[in-house]
Amino acid sequence: MSQIPQRTAVAIGAAALTFSIAACGGSAGGEDGGLAGEIVIDGSSTVTPHTIPAAELFQQEHPDVNIPVATSGTGGGFEKFCAGETDISMASRPIKEEEVDACADAGIEYTEIGVANDGLAVVVNPENDWAECLTVDELSSAWATDATAESWSQVRSDFPDEPIALFGPGSDSGTFDYFTEAINGEEGNIKTGYTDIGEDDNAAVDGVASDANAMAFLPLSFVEESGGAVRAVTVENEAGDCIEPTIETVQDGTYNPLGRQLYIYPSGDALERDEVLEFLTFYIDNQAEIAEEALFIPLTDEQEDVAHAAVDELVN
Repeated sequence: MSQIPQRTAVAIGAAALTFSIAACGGSAGGEDGGLAGEIVIDGSSTVTPHTIPAAELFQQEHPDVNIPVATSGTGGGFEKFCAGETDISMASRPIKEEEVDACADAGIEYTEIGVANDGLAVVVNPENDWAECLTVDELSSAWATDATAESWSQVRSDFPDEPIALFGPGSDSGTFDYFTEAINGEEGNIKTGYTDIGEDDNAAVDGVASDANAMAFLPLSFVEESGGAVRAVTVENEAGDCIEPTIETVQDGTYNPLGRQLYIYPSGDALERDEVLEFLTFYIDNQAEIAEEALFIPLTDEQEDVAHAAVDELVN
């Protein structure tokens, strides 16, 4: 079994508990006359370990605001957000049209703000010495609803005739949505019978680490934290090149179609409170430091400019 890495342990804990982190303050003044209040955050298990350090760092400056950060998955987070139960929703994909409609029906306005980049990695056991570069079609042959490949030799004829054990997140996960659309052509298109690890990406690491014939998809940072327990394969991109998932290839866009941006969505009502505006400003001003702390990929200069423009407009 692989050791649970720091970022993963935080994500797992957040899935079961609500973290109460004293951070920025708000509408009511704190004891020292500063910010105070509460900012309720929920959503993606991928973005949770990025938001928690943001809140912790903010706490050092504004200790009179409570920031509960919970994990319901991207889809589950938007359900709560559009029901008016949270102030900020975390998402590992852009909001869907049906979620846009749900928020509109409930009168929930919001702003989309990019906070980091992440790549999805396809991982195998380190003992797997045959799968080095896989195409989108080969991946789909193992993962899609109508997948025909039950063994590695059915993915590629010169691979061994060994059964493939598949591990991946559940349907509430933005990682699930992103992978199934990018690889299988449609969100939710996935083979029945794979091992659904819910929101616990560490379970996928453990599953692949314990089975030489296993394969999984999960956020790139979990691979980096696994200590060699799993190995990321290269993926053939749109240009026909085999690209390794790295910070550089995610940021420059060559690791396609499995590079992605991560988001937070503050509600219009929440944005009327000083503590929320201050937290958002802090989040983007310190995005590179936060990404390093949480083992994510920082925004590019262009993405940071877009995020700053969005926050500045809200503040002003």
